[in-house]
Amino acid sequence: GDGLRGGRGPAAGSGPKVAFVTGNLQLWSRGGGVGFATRQVGNVTKPTVIISSEGDKVVIRTQSTFKNTEISFKLGEEFDETTPDDRNCKSVVTLDGDKLVHVQKWDGKETNFVREIKDGKMVMTLTFGDVVAVRHYEKA
Repeated sequence: GDGLRGGRGPAAGSGPKVAFVTGNLQLWSRGGGVGFATRQVGNVTKPTVIISSEGDKVVIRTQSTFKNTEISFKLGEEFDETTPDDRNCKSVVTLDGDKLVHVQKWDGKETNFVREIKDGKMVMTLTFGDVVAVRHYEKA
């Protein structure tokens, strides 16, 4: 496939950079409370997401008119993350097949982001409690 793994692991040096720009956003709730996920995903207007491997770390940069953020991490190792809406999280990112699974924990709560490549596009699924948001990114 044309997944995030590519042909080389992150330890192979400075790997290819993959950039995606958002398209449509789908948001639905099983429990009615959409405030958090709407803030997380909906307020950011068409961000560009750049995922790259640099040495033994993975770097995810998000660039938008709202805010630019960057996180870098080693797969499977917990790290401290400050989110665009200023939550301080303990985060861990793992690779599950071609899916990049990102778990944020703070104040006894948990958010899950799954990023995967499908047909040359990146699909990000955010889950927070009963709220699920899906965002589609086109190749930039």
